[in-house]
Amino acid sequence: MNKLNILSGGAAQGLVGSLATAFKAQTGFDITGEFGAVGAMADKLRRGTPTDIVILTATIVADLAKEKRVVASSIADVGLVETALAVRVGDPPVTAKDAAGLRECLLASDAIFVPDTITSTAGIHVARVLAQLGIADKVVARLRIFPNGATAMREMAASGARRPIGCTQSTEIISTKGVMLSGVLPAGCELATTYTAGVTTTAAHAPQAQVLIRLLIGEEQRELRERAGFISGTK
Repeated sequence: MNKLNILSGGAAQGLVGSLATAFKAQTGFDITGEFGAVGAMADKLRRGTPTDIVILTATIVADLAKEKRVVASSIADVGLVETALAVRVGDPPVTAKDAAGLRECLLASDAIFVPDTITSTAGIHVARVLAQLGIADKVVARLRIFPNGATAMREMAASGARRPIGCTQSTEIISTKGVMLSGVLPAGCELATTYTAGVTTTAAHAPQAQVLIRLLIGEEQRELRERAGFISGTK
């Protein structure tokens, strides 16, 4: 069976999945690989994991291009993804209009579900925000940390906590059953990250990787990207 190998941030998993049928119709290839914390995915490529295409943050892809691991001319921005708050379906929504409101929301929760605070884009940012708000020590016992945002959201959906809250990238919230998007982080605490695709220099299936990139960024896919949580443009 023909397979395109991908290493991608979890933010793009829902979008890639929605394009799999169209991609196979055009190429005859299935898409396989891993979706996870961007730092971990980049390290897998560096360690030699067979990879045709990466979808990671723009900064990381640029670094990989400098390291001659990604073909610079193939790089294309997929879109912007905001870090956001999530609640379980059926729970009251939470909103934070400012930093004080976010602090209140986090302190009111009894479990805070987040992705890896060392290697994931959203997790690193959450750790910074907790320190910025002066509540890192107060909520450390409530943190529920998972390898990536998608796993964190699945675990939150199944949680028996009284009032859990999640914080990860909006795309991972949107694509997870049992949770719902409850607003982006407020000004001063916000994060919007550009995700970028590129063909690796060791790609066994470079032409097919280029087809997937065209599907990811094509104007005809704009509505699909927006439904998945991607915003056109950069910040």
